[in-house]
Amino acid sequence: MPTQIKAKDTLQKSIAVLPFVNMSSDKENEYFCDGITEEIINALAKIDGLRVTSRTSSFYFKGKNIPISNIGQELGVETLLEGSVRLSGNSLRITAQLIQADEDFHFWSETWDRKSDNIFAVQDEVSLLIAEKLREHFGHFDIQEHLVTQQTESLDAYTLYLKGRYYLNKWNPEDCKTAIDCFNQALRTDPNHPNSLTGLADSYSFLATTGFISYEEGWGKCAALTNQALAINNQLPEAYYQLANLSFFTEADFEKSFNTIKKGLDINPNHVESQQFLSFLYILAGQNEDSKKHLDFALKIDPLSQETQFYSAYLDYMLENYQEALVKLHKCLEVNPRNIPAHTVIANSLVMLGEADQVIDYFDRMPSEIIVPAEKVGNMALAYILKEDENQARSSFRLLNEISKQEGGFAAEVYILLYHVYTGQFEKAFDWMVNAKENKYPLLLLRFADPMMNAIKAEPRYLELKHQLFPPALFDKRRLEKTKKALLNDATVKAFKDKLTYFIEEKELFLNPDLSLRSLAEELDIHPNQLSWILNESIGKNFNAYINHYRIKEFKRLAKDPSKAHITVIGLAYESGFNSKTVFNTYFKKETGLTPRQFLKNLKV
Repeated sequence: MPTQIKAKDTLQKSIAVLPFVNMSSDKENEYFCDGITEEIINALAKIDGLRVTSRTSSFYFKGKNIPISNIGQELGVETLLEGSVRLSGNSLRITAQLIQADEDFHFWSETWDRKSDNIFAVQDEVSLLIAEKLREHFGHFDIQEHLVTQQTESLDAYTLYLKGRYYLNKWNPEDCKTAIDCFNQALRTDPNHPNSLTGLADSYSFLATTGFISYEEGWGKCAALTNQALAINNQLPEAYYQLANLSFFTEADFEKSFNTIKKGLDINPNHVESQQFLSFLYILAGQNEDSKKHLDFALKIDPLSQETQFYSAYLDYMLENYQEALVKLHKCLEVNPRNIPAHTVIANSLVMLGEADQVIDYFDRMPSEIIVPAEKVGNMALAYILKEDENQARSSFRLLNEISKQEGGFAAEVYILLYHVYTGQFEKAFDWMVNAKENKYPLLLLRFADPMMNAIKAEPRYLELKHQLFPPALFDKRRLEKTKKALLNDATVKAFKDKLTYFIEEKELFLNPDLSLRSLAEELDIHPNQLSWILNESIGKNFNAYINHYRIKEFKRLAKDPSKAHITVIGLAYESGFNSKTVFNTYFKKETGLTPRQFLKNLKV
């Protein structure tokens, strides 16, 4: 398992949604529960300023009896959401509760009894209320009017889509073909399900990249499916992720790929695949700090994902930390021995470490059905060069040329480039690169900054070509961090603060145990986003801290009133506006440094 995220790395306003428990008598409803969990994750991830752990890492804890505080530490989050789903016929019951992870403090819970006719409307209702309660607890962020849109009218299509994603994430051709079957079944049920279209696009791009289907066929299908999905819904970060991949792998257009992936992240900054891909683009361009920044964010939102761990290993490889890369890559293979990209980078790392014999033997230990011939022959050619075995090196080179002419043999060509570099034939290497650039050959971008190219990197022609492939101006024009603009002017803020003080102190709205930020905003005739902003930016407190301050003040007043001496501590708390003993005790201790009973005891002294 990956190293735990240290507490000091935990960002504020962070949450992990744990898999909802299937309380239905029919265990086949498991995917239904998973679907609700995933949609809540996706919904919360749309909120700017809230870091949401991705599905992969959250689902690691499915069915495991691990203390809440340990899960929070493992995922590096402040808050956890857990819940359950019971489906019986058309009746649906959802329960959810928010927990402060470090203290295992349950600060909110709710139950919904609804009909399952429109599951997406139910998910939207649930997600919006959870978002509201998070804002009341954390502090300000804007919440949209709707967080969940209806993907499809068919629950069957949605469930098949989820199954397809599960198999696709295994990163091998056999499971990828199973995923394709699931996505096609979903699309037969609903031909206009955009998420199944992007899942199918992702599957074909993977098979094309790894050489298990024709490059042209795979990426051609990916392009058509992605554009079809965007025509249905242009707010899919998954689709922009695919477009960025298309720009890179079919057009060799780094700048277009770079701008497209940033567009997807504007829609959902918590989309982990896009964060990983942007990190990947930055490292290829030699922008190491930016690459690490985006990978670190991806690791925070998806720390237990094998895909994220692979990108972490790849970054180590590109930074020439080969031993660290190998440790991470072997951990990936412990979970999935058929992870093709992991095997490729392991072989490349061994080449860079000069372990020629290990490289030559490595492919004999791999499952034969996942060996990419070009990767095997290419790495062996480089190993024989390291061993100074010219005959075997030339033999491998001839075989590379033969493979490069076969269907799906495009990966062999880049090893021809590396062969020229390793044998000091720089003129041939530059001729290959110029031709690759003119013909928009994507693997030039992929391998240009690779450590295997180190021998040629000091050449003036290399630096000139680098500027052409990765325009420096692209990074000079980076979007500046947005300066926070005041949501309201000073006069408006003062007017609303005065009104707020009147409603709280004079009308004592805090005594209402069901008071929420939204209901208080309605009383003030102000948008909830604006009230949240005033509380956070002008008063310096989140909603819960602000309201509970008045409730604690009221409790202290009541506790000193002799006519209330017969009322229990929790009774006084309820009269002060609290509706939870745990919440009362927690906030009282936070504000006073004492427990309620210690406070009462001090009154008698």
